[in-house]
Amino acid sequence: MIEVKNVVKVYRRGANEVKALDGVSLQVPKGQFLSVMGSSGSGKSTLLNLLGALDVPNTGSIIIDGREISRLPDDELSKFRRDRLGFIFQFFNLLPTLTAMENVVMPALLAGRAREEMEPKAKLLLEQVGLKGRWNHRPDELSGGEMQRVAVARAILSEPALLLADEPTGNLDSKTGAEVLRLIREATRERQLTVVMVTHDAKAAEVGDRLVRLADGHVIGDDLTRAAA
Repeated sequence: MIEVKNVVKVYRRGANEVKALDGVSLQVPKGQFLSVMGSSGSGKSTLLNLLGALDVPNTGSIIIDGREISRLPDDELSKFRRDRLGFIFQFFNLLPTLTAMENVVMPALLAGRAREEMEPKAKLLLEQVGLKGRWNHRPDELSGGEMQRVAVARAILSEPALLLADEPTGNLDSKTGAEVLRLIREATRERQLTVVMVTHDAKAAEVGDRLVRLADGHVIGDDLTRAAA
C-alpha cells in the first residue's frame, strides 16, 4: 500500500541546511493503522506532509496505492491528494459557515461527486460517529469532540486509499480523545482503510497496529502494538 524508499528531505534556513528526513524507508500494508511518534524536530511532521502529497522529497521515492507520488507534477499531486487521501487535523479545519453535513460532503462535491449520492452517505456516517440529528449544526454549535467527529466523517466519506491524522487528539481532553481514537479505529477497520497517525501521545499511539519512532530524521524503532496482538 505505502512504500517509502530511502527518502531524504532537506530544508534550507538561511545559509544552513536542515535534514528533516535522512534515508527513511518504510512499508505499510493495506489496512494497517500506523502510529508515528517523535519529539519536535524528529521528522514526523515532514513524513506526514510527504505522504499527504503536500511536499516532495529531495531524493528517494514514495509509492501509495501503486503510484509513485514523489515525482508527480503539481496539478497531478493536487488531484491525487483530493481523490485518494483523507485528512484529520488537530484543529478540525471545519469551515465555520457550513453545517456539519456541508463540511462532510464539501470535499466530495469539489471532486465532482453528486450531492444526491454523497448526502445519504454523509448522514449515515454522522450517525455512526454519534452525531445523529446534528448534521445541521455549525461548528460554533458543536463541542471540540463533536467537531473532530465531523472531521472523521469528512475524511472517510469517499473511502480514501490513505487516511492521514495529524495529532487528532491534541486539542481534546483525554476522555474525548479516547472516544475519537476509537471511532477512527472502528471506522477504518470496517472499511479496511490504511491509516498513518502522527502523535506525541504514547497512549494514543497504542490504538494503532504498529508504532514507528523517529529521531533526527531516522527511524529508531518499529514495533507492533498491543492493538495488533
